[in-house]
Amino acid sequence: MQITVVVCVAPRETREWTLDLPHGASVADALRAIGAAPLPSPAPAGAAEMTEMGAPFVGVWGRAAALDAPLQRGDRVEVYRPLKVDPKVARRERFARQGARSTGLFARQRPGGKSGY
Repeated sequence: MQITVVVCVAPRETREWTLDLPHGASVADALRAIGAAPLPSPAPAGAAEMTEMGAPFVGVWGRAAALDAPLQRGDRVEVYRPLKVDPKVARRERFARQGARSTGLFARQRPGGKSGY
């Protein structure tokens, strides 16, 4: 069966392999098949919910998957890098930098209109 493996090696940089694996192969088998390729380092210790015992965070078609999950023909296995910044923190910092009046609902205000409308 044919499987595609995509690895995010750096921001905006991915590598893709198309593999022929036997039926009943798991996610771990697909990762072993590309073993010569550089995989991203496991998530830091604080991100234990993202990994299983130091294994890279993986998904099948964008949904989190365990390393022992069976694969089907045509599946796309994705290996993700850990986040460097929490998305909530990044949004707060971006909002503070841009200011409340230049983003979201407040970006375009009618002349003479009330604040927020």
